[in-house]
Amino acid sequence: MTAPAVPPRRQFLSQGAALTAALAIAPGLLLYDFARARPPGEPASSAVRWGMLIDTTQCDSGCSACVTACRKENALPEPVRLTDPQWIRKVELEQEGSGRKVSLPMMCQHCADPPCVDVCPTGASFKRADGIVLVDKHRCIGCRYCMMACPYKARSFVHEPVTDHSGATPRGQGTVESCTLCVHRVDRGEIPACVEACAREGHQAILFGNLNDPDSAISRRLRSVASTRLRADLNLDPGVAYEGI
Repeated sequence: MTAPAVPPRRQFLSQGAALTAALAIAPGLLLYDFARARPPGEPASSAVRWGMLIDTTQCDSGCSACVTACRKENALPEPVRLTDPQWIRKVELEQEGSGRKVSLPMMCQHCADPPCVDVCPTGASFKRADGIVLVDKHRCIGCRYCMMACPYKARSFVHEPVTDHSGATPRGQGTVESCTLCVHRVDRGEIPACVEACAREGHQAILFGNLNDPDSAISRRLRSVASTRLRADLNLDPGVAYEGI
């Protein structure tokens, strides 16, 4: 259903409460583990840091289920130009020498020390206590400093008027936007749409959970496998790690 257009530089993140659900990767291993949904009005807590571990050995180069799910969840248009917004995109890598090819999803890495926040002149780019990096459309003036500062090219500028919204993530012309880790779903005790779609396709390449909980599925997995943070040399401490690269 088409919703009224929102003014440029305006965004509201809806929150709600819902029952926690779980998707199994294999017996004893969950795609995520939540204690509870966050009640409306309760601030995010630094006791939690949400993150992802992406297993590139399970990511099919011909699959774009995560990209499609993101567009549908956030009412993003089908990109036809390089300048069209993309909150998540598939990247194909080839290892020098061996020629080994790897496919992986690329999105905002939700850094602990995000450069997009450091350069924002209005405070529109900010990091929640639970590690999710967002853009406050009330404050965004469209200067695009954050886009230049992001080493992952994870942010997009909304060039055209927006008339279709998901309801949970309204969008506006003249603002910058990027992956929110489906914050509206996380606050309801649900998993991001890309994680759900990947599991539905049977790939189960994306593990989502609380990095601050040593007993969470993602923390246990990170301790048991070799993983890589993209551009670790920048010391940004991304919340997204990749296995198999």
